[in-house]
Amino acid sequence: MTLIAFFVGLTLGVGFWLWRRNKLYRQLEQILGLLPSSVIGVSLPLVSQLRSGIALANQQSLQLKTQLQMNQEILQVAPIGYLEVDEENQLIWCNEQARILLELHRWEPGQVRLLLELVRSYELDQLIEQTRHQQKPCEQEWVFHPDCSDAAVIGEMRSLTLRASSLPLAYGQVGVFLENRQPLIELSQSRDRWVSDLAHELRTPLTSIRLVTETLQKRLQSTKERSLIDRLLPEVNRLMNLVQDWLELSHLEQDPSKHLTLKLVELRSLIHSAWETIEPLARQKQLSFSYSGSDTLLIKADASRLTQVFLNLLDNSIKYTPLEGAIRVEVNLIPNKDIPNLVQINIIDSGIGFPEFDLPHVFERLYRGDPSRRRQHNSSGTSEELSVVVTTGSGLGLAIVRQIVIAHGGSVKAKNHPETGGAWLQIELPSFQSPLEI
Repeated sequence: MTLIAFFVGLTLGVGFWLWRRNKLYRQLEQILGLLPSSVIGVSLPLVSQLRSGIALANQQSLQLKTQLQMNQEILQVAPIGYLEVDEENQLIWCNEQARILLELHRWEPGQVRLLLELVRSYELDQLIEQTRHQQKPCEQEWVFHPDCSDAAVIGEMRSLTLRASSLPLAYGQVGVFLENRQPLIELSQSRDRWVSDLAHELRTPLTSIRLVTETLQKRLQSTKERSLIDRLLPEVNRLMNLVQDWLELSHLEQDPSKHLTLKLVELRSLIHSAWETIEPLARQKQLSFSYSGSDTLLIKADASRLTQVFLNLLDNSIKYTPLEGAIRVEVNLIPNKDIPNLVQINIIDSGIGFPEFDLPHVFERLYRGDPSRRRQHNSSGTSEELSVVVTTGSGLGLAIVRQIVIAHGGSVKAKNHPETGGAWLQIELPSFQSPLEI
């Protein structure tokens, strides 16, 4: 019995040893599958393959650490900021430029802290979440106000306009590049102030030149000399209009709402009034005009400013629409659950439209675009041109239109109409009426 018990115990022991050995080899094979593929399949014992794989993995890990360190050193001297957060929005790493832009004085390399604890910026946090959710690069620009607990220096803190470009990384991490746009904005503002000051100084001498020119026009008897004055006067008027338009645009940009007198106005009457003002110009080209939409649609607006918008846009349509062409205005109310209903005003002509290259730039200052769409002036400066209060070809008309619409809380877009092929200006303004009131 003792011998039988010995053999039974030996058999169980050998079986257990074989089971443990097979289990160990399976585990080793699984580990080997995680190692670089160059060591798999080599005619070496499994343990030797494992040792070679571990050595190769250590070598690759060292190479990756070296590459990571080199990338971080490059980003440290980069002129733009860069930061990385993990899947829980904890700051993993940032370069020196990002620390300066975001005032990250409380963060030290190696620390892992929530980004929101270090930077109180809802826009940055929202951008990171959007990037992680959409899994594609995103961009956003906003004004960043640094957080400061020291009341003594809070007056010295400056807000910055930042532009962030984010990209999704592995394991839910997100990388963000930060660009300081404040110097460009200040340069643009300085340029605009300089040009506005120059325009203001030009008004007085130009007024004097026009008065002298008008006096000479009345006194000169020679036909040849009078023709020179007749050519000079329209150019002086054009320069004065340019100066006035520039000053007006500068005032609108500085404080849009300050220059508005808002009251309830009826949109259809406003549009028809603007059309009647410039209808003599349309009659010369035998153009037709049509209006479609509500007859009793009220909006809260500055009637004179909005009339200026319609005069400018309808004047453009007349100038660029061929003989016997058509101009139409369509007004629609767009219901919206989150914000007040929008009034959509479409001004469509049957002219040549905008060149595709010009469409993104038509509302920029002094942008003239394709020469075929430039305004034409009679050399004699006819009375019909001067009698109608419309913005002439200063290159600022559409820029002023855009600022007036923005001041009213709306937006304006330039397109080419798919049916007529002509210009299509689409304005959206907030309405104070519901669809049931129409």
